[in-house]
Amino acid sequence: QVQLVESGGGSVQAGGSLRLSCAASGRTFSNYDMGWFRQAPGKEREFVVAISWSGGNTYYADSVKGRFTISRDNAKNTLDLQMNSLKPEDTAVYYCAAKARYSIGLIGTPSAYNYWGQGTQVTVSS
Repeated sequence: QVQLVESGGGSVQAGGSLRLSCAASGRTFSNYDMGWFRQAPGKEREFVVAISWSGGNTYYADSVKGRFTISRDNAKNTLDLQMNSLKPEDTAVYYCAAKARYSIGLIGTPSAYNYWGQGTQVTVSS
C-alpha cells in the first residue's frame, strides 16, 4: 500500500501561482512513477503531468506546458507541482497518484495508477 496526501491547494486570482505537494508513505517511493490529475465539476478526471520513478522523464498535458512544473524528491518521499500563470480553467480538484514502475499502462491514463490521494481543491478566479 502507498498512502498519498496532497496539500497546498487554495484560491488564487488568474495569473497567480500555487504549489501543490504530495507526501507519500508506505512502500518504496522510487518504485513508482507519479502523476497529477485533476477533475472539474461535471467533467472526467484528466491528466495534468507525470514524472518517472527516477525523475528523469516528465510528461505534460498541452494545456499546462510552460506553466506547470513537476518535481520529486525520492529521499523525502515527496512530489511537488509548481503552478504558475494560473487560469480559471485550471480550477479543479487535483489528485496525486502512483503508478507501479513496471506496470502496464500509459502514464497519462488514470486507470494505469494504483494509488490515489484524497485530492486538494484549486480555485482560480478571473
